[in-house]
Amino acid sequence: MASGRSRLAEVVAVFGRLGCTAFGGPAAHVAMQEEECVRRRGWLDHQRFLDVLAATNLIPGPNSTEMAIHLGRLRAGWPGLVAGGVAFVLPSAVLVTILAAAYVRVGAVPRVEIVLATLRPAVVVVVAAALVRLARQAIGDGGQMAIAALALGASLAGLGEVSIVVLAAVAGVLAARFDRSRLRAVPLTELGLVCLKIGATMFGSGYVLIAYLRAELSAHGWLSDRALLDAVAIGQVTPGPVSTAATFVGYLLAGVPGAAVATVAIFLPAFVLVAATGPLLERWRDRPAVRRTLDVVNAAVVGLIAAVLVRLAPAALAGPVELGIAVASGAALWALDAGSTAVFSGVLIAGVVRALVAR
Repeated sequence: MASGRSRLAEVVAVFGRLGCTAFGGPAAHVAMQEEECVRRRGWLDHQRFLDVLAATNLIPGPNSTEMAIHLGRLRAGWPGLVAGGVAFVLPSAVLVTILAAAYVRVGAVPRVEIVLATLRPAVVVVVAAALVRLARQAIGDGGQMAIAALALGASLAGLGEVSIVVLAAVAGVLAARFDRSRLRAVPLTELGLVCLKIGATMFGSGYVLIAYLRAELSAHGWLSDRALLDAVAIGQVTPGPVSTAATFVGYLLAGVPGAAVATVAIFLPAFVLVAATGPLLERWRDRPAVRRTLDVVNAAVVGLIAAVLVRLAPAALAGPVELGIAVASGAALWALDAGSTAVFSGVLIAGVVRALVAR
């Protein structure tokens, strides 16, 4: 049996590598975490993974980062909680800070769209593979299939993720009751408080961050909409959590200290919330009422992931080149069992080459 120290080193290695290679946003990150922690390493089974995923959808903060924190704790205890989150966030935060410094000199994000367009088909394939695996575990009967379908339809109709998950949780509780069986004028303290508030109240995927940042920064004249959109683009094209867009914004407002403060502030609530809810989840997850609620939420989460896939597919598979990338990614993932990290790394290299050739 692995010792505590070796388990901690394993957590750092796994999430550090994911932090360097996990492209594509929260849904893709969760897919890669499921592949690494469940299918390849057997740290936990699919049902427990789904329960943790449901729990992260019920608390504010960046979901994929919270998953890294949860999974780190499950594997290596409280030290793993810190190590999993830091290892996942740090590579992206450092890279985004470097790119922010380059952005200040260049004034734009060159060739980002070409690299993104190359990555998107692989994201669709990786998310689809994870969706199939998670659905097999979460959808056990016609009722859960109906819940997933309703969540998918509600999401595509425009209902927010938070509303869908909360409604699913309420439905689960009710069912359980009846189921017997750049601006230097911005001080660092103010910047930190703004990012702390966002991190403590942001529900849904990391993409919701753009609305929060615009309300807190752009609307007050601290940051232009163009700079904000560039920050989000950098958050997408770099590996790791999309919320490191706040790192980019922090650098623009207050240099390296601003980047550091923004990063710590926006991710700190996730560590606190996971530390508070993780042990409760483990203690209560097998109680009938909680089990029923989690089952309903899990089905809804499957529907939400499917909605992400439906939204990504048209833009990701827009032409013959993108279709070819998707086919190649699928072949590598399923036929060669290459793993999503290897797929993303190969596609990223292809995207960079494609961007350079486009010059």
